[in-house]
Amino acid sequence: MNTVIFDIETVGMDFSSLDDAQKFYLFKGAENDEDKEKAIDQMALWAPTNQIVAIGMLSVESEKGAMYFSASAEALADKQSYKIEDWEDNGIKYWAGDEKEILEKFWKAISHANKFVTFNGRGFDCPVLMLRSAMLQVKPSRNLMTYRYSTETHVDLLEQLTFYNATRKFNLDFYCKAFGIESPKSHGVTGHDVGPMFKNGEYEKIARYCAGDLHATRELYLRWKNFMNF
Repeated sequence: MNTVIFDIETVGMDFSSLDDAQKFYLFKGAENDEDKEKAIDQMALWAPTNQIVAIGMLSVESEKGAMYFSASAEALADKQSYKIEDWEDNGIKYWAGDEKEILEKFWKAISHANKFVTFNGRGFDCPVLMLRSAMLQVKPSRNLMTYRYSTETHVDLLEQLTFYNATRKFNLDFYCKAFGIESPKSHGVTGHDVGPMFKNGEYEKIARYCAGDLHATRELYLRWKNFMNF
């Protein structure tokens, strides 16, 4: 069986690119500048206001995978000057393209998976992938939002480890530490750093950070599969 872990990284779109009606809607309920800043920071969470900058995939069985990551239009137009190249490391092949191109790569690859595994995929990765694809006129190869209470096709580890929200949610870093698994966050980078890193042109760093999440999610999945799956 081909079981595939996948994970995405996103950044918020440029706030100045929104029209006045969109800005007004996002700031609805904001009482001060701090509230407005928080609303802008949260743009990375929602498909209508974000951009996917990395999509990582890792086979549970073979430990091989792919990392499709994005960069600015200027960087992609002159990859040599920006030192953007394809490479392979620790079983993962890295490839750079624009958001539409990396989505097309993802849908082609995920179509061959018998089962896919995520951490909070139903709450974030899956709807963002499907919505961003539709917005960019990319046809998904399969439905990622399958029946919630079955793990035949999709194992969302956050749902499994909380018994479908019966207990408190913790983030991937917390669960990894609780289960004795090395956390990718222990190297000093978290999801909050992705936006600033993208602005600073640290595209490879984002891709490698996403790859760390893949390996950690794989280890957490194996722990669930071997000790909690009935």
